[in-house]
Amino acid sequence: MRNLLSILLLSLCYTAAFAQRTVRYDLYIAHGHMHHEMTINGGSPGPVLEFTEGDTALIYVHNQMGMETSVHWHGILLPNRYDGVSYLTTAPIKAGETHEYKFPVIQNGTYWYHSHTMLQEQSGLYGAIVIHKRKEQPQNEYTMLLSDYTHMNPHTVDRYLHNASDWFSVKKNSVQSYGEAIKAGKFGTKVTNEWKRMLAMDVSDVYYNHFMTNGKITDTLLQYKGGDKVKLRVVNGSSSTYFWLTYSGGKITVVANDGKDVAPVEVDRLIVGVAETYDVVVTIPEDMQYEFLATSEDRTNSTSVLLGSGMAMPADRLPRLRYFEGMKMMNGMMKMNGDMDDMGMNMSSQQMDMNTVMYPELDRKKKPAGNMDHMHSDMNMHMDKNKSDMGNMSNNDDLVTLNYSMLRATEKTTLPAGPIKELHFDLTGNMNRYVWTINNKTVSESDKILIKKGENVRIILYNNTMMRHPMHLHGHFFRVLNGQGDYSPLKHTLDIMPMERDTIEFAATESGDWFFHCHILYHMMSGMGRVFSYENSPVNPELPNPEKSYRKIEADDRQIHTMAEVGLESNGSDGTIQFANTRYRLQTEWRVGLNAENGYETESHFGRYLGRMQWLFPYIGWDFRYRREKQPEKNLFGQTNTRNKRGVLHAGLEYTLPMLITADASIDTDGKLRLQLSREDIPITRRLRFQFMANTDREYMAGFRYIWTNYLALSTHYDSDMGFGAGVTLRY
Repeated sequence: MRNLLSILLLSLCYTAAFAQRTVRYDLYIAHGHMHHEMTINGGSPGPVLEFTEGDTALIYVHNQMGMETSVHWHGILLPNRYDGVSYLTTAPIKAGETHEYKFPVIQNGTYWYHSHTMLQEQSGLYGAIVIHKRKEQPQNEYTMLLSDYTHMNPHTVDRYLHNASDWFSVKKNSVQSYGEAIKAGKFGTKVTNEWKRMLAMDVSDVYYNHFMTNGKITDTLLQYKGGDKVKLRVVNGSSSTYFWLTYSGGKITVVANDGKDVAPVEVDRLIVGVAETYDVVVTIPEDMQYEFLATSEDRTNSTSVLLGSGMAMPADRLPRLRYFEGMKMMNGMMKMNGDMDDMGMNMSSQQMDMNTVMYPELDRKKKPAGNMDHMHSDMNMHMDKNKSDMGNMSNNDDLVTLNYSMLRATEKTTLPAGPIKELHFDLTGNMNRYVWTINNKTVSESDKILIKKGENVRIILYNNTMMRHPMHLHGHFFRVLNGQGDYSPLKHTLDIMPMERDTIEFAATESGDWFFHCHILYHMMSGMGRVFSYENSPVNPELPNPEKSYRKIEADDRQIHTMAEVGLESNGSDGTIQFANTRYRLQTEWRVGLNAENGYETESHFGRYLGRMQWLFPYIGWDFRYRREKQPEKNLFGQTNTRNKRGVLHAGLEYTLPMLITADASIDTDGKLRLQLSREDIPITRRLRFQFMANTDREYMAGFRYIWTNYLALSTHYDSDMGFGAGVTLRY
């Protein structure tokens, strides 16, 4: 497999000046072998950018691509102008240009860098940073940069997500069709799921071809012997994948998180969220080869590092998720209006992992994992325990899983005295249209949040969605109030699970604008973020026209996503083309028969989705149709049916009913009323879909599609005007 990314160290200079080093790197960004790839000197990742606390970093980024780019130094404390968010803190690096970043290194730990321009991070523009402590004793250590890789263009991935394509579920075998539900004895669970207007349970949105460690599926370190201890610096540089970390050689000792030291804690496994970093220590028990395994949360694949030499000691592979158990749990957590139901419990700090019932390797209890009464009693039991003893729902005598309540800073982290500015952020959105927001507003729909130097900003986060969200704050570390008091850990990225409520706080000590956002790339680009803006900040020399620049930031979540579907069957052609963004949709449908009796028609709608769940869609549009005159008919309202010939404007309202059925009521400029019920993509099996439509003009349609590839399906349907047909359907 051709490697994804290469970092070539072209020059590394040490300049002595008042006992301080200046450490220089030159990074050259170019296109890879595939049209959607971006590389730093084309190949697998090269040397990590390494510094020592007290250095001055001098980094030149040379853009050799035909488009603009940027580099954000993730978790690094530095002047605002060098933070690397194009148009918010730093000027974009235009094609052919070189940008200088120069800042003092005032911290230590494991960090990373990545593009903050569009979807370039998914294309391969990222790398690791290690900052050593002053006078640090040499030790065995290795940096693991975890990543996810797709052969698909990231813009196509983004478009598929927004158009509710289930191609990724087909590839992951996680469709959860009615046929599979019946086979598993979960038909009622599936019906309840769709009655609440939810799509199938999912854990990770995107299907990835490979997961990698430093650009390799498997990396091997042969130099270690029995008794050696190795510090692994783990960076989750993926775009949307969480990784479970396990080790075949025994316990994993966590010693740092997000670059900050924590009191060592021994666990059997931990999950590393998107954009988080962990420093862990493992021991090589004997002169054999042990596997440190990173498995994607959806269990589709893994990547690993092999430590030592000799007989292979592989880590246990994690089994397939129990999706229908997860769906049953999700049904109990979701109200009919789309809000989460926390069942009266105040969950925080990952102490109640709501996905636990989906992990069969953890089910060592006698009660069935999918039983909601079991879930309630289990959670209540854990909530009554002392926080120092609490763990993930999966914790028991045999297996210890890390959660945030176990993290304890090694030094006091209390904030300086100052006024408190308290903010409440509900993480909101819906999977059906892939809209992700804070308090039901995207970045472009909300104002900047003004803060003042000297304030302490407290944010109370509640995850009112069915997805995990790794929330990242630029330019600051925040305290996670996890029950450790003065020793609450410092982090820059917080993984917050469904129904969880967490409190974080930070001291406002900087100036300028700083981004706070979900670090799942496709969630961020959909609008889940806010901008903190320090009052009375000096003008940023990188952005001479800040108002114009900020409009570029707002444009990210206003992007228009295109979808087209064309059926070519023996009775004619029908199809749809759609242009949509977060709130608006323009859609045109057509049917063209083989003769004048079959006729033709086209209908278009333009409207705006209302509400957080976007179940309501008022629209205006036009409707043109013709077929050779037949005996006039009446519609179900007793009005003369105009299905033979019509040319009108109309206004209407679509509403998503339980079972994901779309109800459509409209009136046209001739005063004719029409009611219609329809649904597409009812999953019968993993690849077989059923669709239907019926309206008061006595028109109806029913048919099947068999998904062959992401672009092609075999299809057949019966249409009341065009009759029976069979052929293919092309989907873009």
